[in-house]
Amino acid sequence: MDNNNNVFDLMTTVEYGGCSAKIPAAVLEKVLLNLPRSTDKNILVDIDTHDDAGVYRISDDLALIFTTDFFPPICSNPFEFGEIAAANSISDVYAMGGEPFMALNIAMFPSKGIPLEAYAQILEGAASTATKANTIILGGHTIDDNPPKFGLAVIGRVHPNKVITNAGLKPNQMLILTKPIGSGIITAAMRMGIVSNESYRETLEWMKTLNDKGAEVMRKFGVTGGTDITGFGLFGHAHKMAKASKVDIDIYSTRIPYIKETYKLVEEGCIPGAGFRNEEYVGLNLHMYSSDYNCKMICFDAQTSGGLLFGIDEAYVDEAITMLKSFGLTYTSVIGKVKPSGNGQINFY
Repeated sequence: MDNNNNVFDLMTTVEYGGCSAKIPAAVLEKVLLNLPRSTDKNILVDIDTHDDAGVYRISDDLALIFTTDFFPPICSNPFEFGEIAAANSISDVYAMGGEPFMALNIAMFPSKGIPLEAYAQILEGAASTATKANTIILGGHTIDDNPPKFGLAVIGRVHPNKVITNAGLKPNQMLILTKPIGSGIITAAMRMGIVSNESYRETLEWMKTLNDKGAEVMRKFGVTGGTDITGFGLFGHAHKMAKASKVDIDIYSTRIPYIKETYKLVEEGCIPGAGFRNEEYVGLNLHMYSSDYNCKMICFDAQTSGGLLFGIDEAYVDEAITMLKSFGLTYTSVIGKVKPSGNGQINFY
């Protein structure tokens, strides 16, 4: 199938695409607050800390990571939408230190109004990414719905003692981010025709990029605390991780990697609504010591298929950064540090 044959512009069907379509974090937390909890002793991770996926122990040396993610189109081309949606879904397994191996398609697609060839291209794009991740797609489920939405339910494997969670940060660790941020801003700007094709294409390539190499580095250096950056933005996910880990964190504005043109677009007023919803969620947990408003709003920008954020002992930082950059993660940066204790506060310098 020709993935360059754009049979239908998917962006004409949506107002909010990708992970920016998530329910606001503050609303979601209230919904999840009183859900019944299981007491099964083999559950290693559930919804208590709003982690990236659930983890269930099968045996002394095997646990399964189970996750699902889907969203409306984030780009025009159906094949690329499939690639990005699959990379985003699989990322939750990598964020928890696991290896994905099996998945199901989850799809909503109108039987009329959009050529079915576009749906076939979405599935082809997802299969292409899953193959790169050594993940078998066994089938799935489709309902007739508009606008289209797509993602995967993914199963991964991990040793029960090597699960990486958002509650695993340790005092005085350094925080590494593996991909640049700004995808929500860039894709919004593309719809308005105010960003270069070069920056837009770079954004798409980062969203297609698997987090497998980042997970490899986390496993190598015994990382215990990490997450991936998606719809709640860098600050939203950093706050969730700090709160779950019972620490505060420092983040340095001058070290935040973002895609070319992102800063200029924010300066010109291109700030998608999801960024303001994420700002409201973090609220008073953000302490501003930097006066860089533009960088602050970039850090609230909803990301789709973003990079990994994890804590690592300072002694391993240089080697980890070198490895990540050698894998092509050229924007990798140390963006902050974990404080000795706290309750989820972000100090932005």
